[in-house]
Amino acid sequence: MIERLLPAVLTRPDPRALQIAALSGLLAYGMAFLGFDITPGRTAFILASALCAQYACTRVFRLPAFDPRSAAISGLSLCLLLRTADPRLAAAAAVLAVASKFLLRWNGKHVFNPTNFAVVALLAATDGVWVSPAQWGSAAFFAFFMACAGALVIARAQRSDVTLAFLGAWLALVFGRSLWLGEPLAIPLHRLESGGLLLFAFFMISDPKTTPDSRTGRILFGALVAAGAWYVQFRLFRTNGLLWSLAACSLAVPLLDIILPGPLYKWKGAFHATTPE
Repeated sequence: MIERLLPAVLTRPDPRALQIAALSGLLAYGMAFLGFDITPGRTAFILASALCAQYACTRVFRLPAFDPRSAAISGLSLCLLLRTADPRLAAAAAVLAVASKFLLRWNGKHVFNPTNFAVVALLAATDGVWVSPAQWGSAAFFAFFMACAGALVIARAQRSDVTLAFLGAWLALVFGRSLWLGEPLAIPLHRLESGGLLLFAFFMISDPKTTPDSRTGRILFGALVAAGAWYVQFRLFRTNGLLWSLAACSLAVPLLDIILPGPLYKWKGAFHATTPE
């Protein structure tokens, strides 16, 4: 019975399993040592909401089997990023993230990174949610751990190019601005000492199902996201520039896939090329 319900999880290797392990480790570390403002009960509630939404969509869209991996990744990412005092908004974020995979699609891919879409949608719709980048601190050990875990995930998912393109462009823009303004080196270095930045670069922008299909397209996409985030942060003077930029630039991915075509990415163990995972 279990093998019929979860065949891909049990029989085929998949980078999502590694990503779930890495995100779980980051969350546990943050709750135990960094004082993350989220309780075990709230964590379980968000994960349960995401998995229930995945199960409901599986039935509605008549998928061949229930696969919890993508929903678990979205739920864990929301636990790491999103903060709210209202459990209804927490549940809404989980449902929005999962539902977006099924409803907002183009050419066998979902248009937005599910977690990014849910966070940005709620930030735009209500004042009851927020993202707290300061929760990560700037501890070198934690940043190194995040970088290593994330690099392992993107290497398995074959999307290291978009992460490296984004980080390269972001470094150039941040340091270039400081050099132009004559700021001391400590200022751009401090801006880069962010666990939230590494989480975004290694676990969000690298999502294989929402990045361009070709390597050239992914490199261009990474640079576009960096440029957009820089504009939001340093010209519009708004917080969460990375998240807003990724949501906006994701709308350009279909065009990049037309101009710079490449093979459609398919998770190992996926049931079908158009499965919303």
